[in-house]
Amino acid sequence: MAEGDNKSSNMLAQETAQLEEQLQGWGEVILAGDQVVRWEKPWFPGALIGATTLVFMLIYYLDPSVLTGLSGSVMLLCLADYLVPTLAPRIFGAHKWTTEQQQRFHEICGNLVKTQRRVLGWWKRLFTLKEEKPKAYFALVISSLLAMAFIGQQVHNLFLTYLIVSFLLLLPGMNQHGVITKYTAMAKREINKLLKQKEKKTE
Repeated sequence: MAEGDNKSSNMLAQETAQLEEQLQGWGEVILAGDQVVRWEKPWFPGALIGATTLVFMLIYYLDPSVLTGLSGSVMLLCLADYLVPTLAPRIFGAHKWTTEQQQRFHEICGNLVKTQRRVLGWWKRLFTLKEEKPKAYFALVISSLLAMAFIGQQVHNLFLTYLIVSFLLLLPGMNQHGVITKYTAMAKREINKLLKQKEKKTE
């Protein structure tokens, strides 16, 4: 068991080091973005929502086709991949990173690797469920897709995407400032109260 844990830790460290090397040119931008999504300043959440709203309003106004939107998105990614490593040192300064910055960059890369592993783990578990319990797999997939289709039919696609993107951008900050923990605890208390009231009525 200990050998398996050590092997997993070594693989995690190796993958994190590889990702750090790949993202080295984006380091300054990633650290700046990390400060924004973790709400290190009180006005950052408002700036995030404002920027996201502006982008989606522009998309709504231009109303591009699927092919145009996909081509434009890939083009912007290619431009960013080319320009950011070149321009970032000039914008943020080519000074040497502090130990704190390097440590934070290492943590971010480690979290990205862990997230990737979790997603792959969920994907593997889904296929394991398909092999071991095909009926449960079928019911789960069909019900999930039906729910998604119903929501997509009721809510405009662009607005739904806007809500999802806004939530994902605000999620690190909400987690950092304990917002999720606070409201999860409140929800648990309310559920417990309802359960206790139900038990009293049955008695």
